[in-house]
Amino acid sequence: MGSTFQGLEIARSALYAQQTALYTTSNNIANANTEGYTRQRVNFEQISPYPAAGRNRPEVVGQQGTGVQAGSIERIRNSYLDAQYRSQTGTAAYWSMKSEALNRMEGVINEPSDTGLSAVLDDFWSSLQDLSSTPEESGARSVALQKGQAVAETFNYISDSLTNVRGDLRDQIDNVSVKSINSYMNQINELNKQIAEMEPHGMVTNDLYDKRDVLIDELSSMVNIKVEYQETGGLAPTATQGVAKITLMDGQGAPQAVLVDPDSKTYQPLSVKYGQDENGMEAVESITFGDTEISVEGFTSKGELKGLIDSYGYLEDGTVKGTYPDMMKNLDKMAFSFAQAINAVQQTGYTKDGTVSGINFFDAGGSEYGAAANISLSDAIEGKPDLIAASADGTSGNGENAKKLSEAMRSPLEGLGNTSVSSFYEGMIGTLGVNAQEAKRQATNSTSLVDQSDLQRQSVSSVSLDEEMTNMIKFQHAYNAAARSMTAVDEMLDRIINNMGLVGR
Repeated sequence: MGSTFQGLEIARSALYAQQTALYTTSNNIANANTEGYTRQRVNFEQISPYPAAGRNRPEVVGQQGTGVQAGSIERIRNSYLDAQYRSQTGTAAYWSMKSEALNRMEGVINEPSDTGLSAVLDDFWSSLQDLSSTPEESGARSVALQKGQAVAETFNYISDSLTNVRGDLRDQIDNVSVKSINSYMNQINELNKQIAEMEPHGMVTNDLYDKRDVLIDELSSMVNIKVEYQETGGLAPTATQGVAKITLMDGQGAPQAVLVDPDSKTYQPLSVKYGQDENGMEAVESITFGDTEISVEGFTSKGELKGLIDSYGYLEDGTVKGTYPDMMKNLDKMAFSFAQAINAVQQTGYTKDGTVSGINFFDAGGSEYGAAANISLSDAIEGKPDLIAASADGTSGNGENAKKLSEAMRSPLEGLGNTSVSSFYEGMIGTLGVNAQEAKRQATNSTSLVDQSDLQRQSVSSVSLDEEMTNMIKFQHAYNAAARSMTAVDEMLDRIINNMGLVGR
C-alpha cells in the first residue's frame, strides 16, 4: 500500500507546481513591455505513479497518481513565423534604404522648382535671347554673363552635394552596416557559447534565447540569412532550442557563407573592399566574410547593406554603376556637352569690338568625368561681358550669334544622344522620379508585409495581460485547492493519530 503521508506529498507537489506557474505568470506580466521578450509557460507533468511496473509490485487495484511537477518552463514561439518575418525584413530594409537615398537625391536636384538647374538654364537662355535683341547694350551682356556663371555654379552645387551624400553613404557602409553586422554576429556567437555551456546541464535558457532572437532579427534586416539550430547534447531538456548556425543566402536562396558557426564557435567578420574605375571613381568591388570573398556581382543578398551598396556604387567589369554614380555621370555628360555646344558657337562669333572671339565661354575640363563639378566661366571671359560673341558678322548691332548661343541650348547634341540639354535633363528628372516612386512603393509594400508578419508573431509570442490575469486566477485557485487538500489530509491524520485510541474508553 502507499505511504500514510502520500496525501500530504501530493498536496505539496501541487503547491510547488502551482507556485512555479504563478511566478512564471508574474514574470510574463513584469516583462509585458520588454522588447524581445517571449511569453513563457510551465509544462506540468505527472509524477511517476505508484506502484512502478515490476515483478514484485504489490497487488493493488491499479497505479495511483503521486502528484504533479513543473517539468519545464518554455517560450511560446513559432519558428515558421520567425523565418517568414526574417525573410521579409531584409527586403523591406533594402527598399527603405533605396527610397531614403533617392529621396535625398531628389532633395539635392530640387526639381521642379524656381531655383533648380532647369530654371537657371531657362534664365540663361532668356538672357541670350535678350542679348540677341540688344547686343550693343552693356547691361544685357552683363546679365548674360552672370546667368552663365549661375548655370556653372548650379552644376557645381548639385555635383558637390551628390558627392557629399555619396560620402555619407560610404560612411554608413563602413561605420554603421559593417560594424553593426560584425557586432551582431559576435554577440550571437557569444550567446551560443553560453547556451552550449548551460543546456547540457539541464537548463532551459529562455532569456538567452530571447536576446539571441533580437540580434538575429536585426542581422536579418542587414543581410539575407538562414537560421538553423543544433542540439547541444548532454542532459538538455526537450524544451531547449540549441545553438544557432547562421548562413548567408543569395537572392535565389543558395548558401554563400557560414556567418556564425557553432561547431567551431566562431563567426566570420565582414569587410568591404573598394576599387576604382579608370577615372578614379571609387566603388565597392567585393565583400568578404572571414575567408570567403564574394564579388559584388555575386552579392545578391537583399538587406540594408545591399541597398547601401547599390546606392553608393559598385564596380562591375571596370565600370562604376549604382544610383548615385549613374546620376553623377549623366550630370557630367550634360555639363560637358552643354559647355562644348556653347563654346563652339562662342568661338566663331564676334565680340563687341568686332573681332573674332576665338575664346571659350565655359571651361569644363578636357573630359566628361568631373565636368559638372569643375565647369566655370573660362578665364578669358570671366568679368569681361564685352567678349561675349553676340555678333555673327562683326557689326555692333548684329545679335545673330547670341541667338545661335541660345539655340545651341535647345538643339540636339551628339554627346547627349541627339537630344537637347533641356530634354536630356528632363529625362534625368523623369527617371529619378519614377525610380523614387517605385522604391517608395516597394518600401511601403514590403514594410506592410513585415508588420503583418510581426503582428502574427506577436499574437503568438507576446504577453497578453488579459490572458495572464486569467492564468493567475486559475493557478491561484489551484494553489488554494492544493492547500485545502493538505489541510484535509492533516485533519485525517490527526483523527488517526490522536483520536482513534480513545474509542471505547
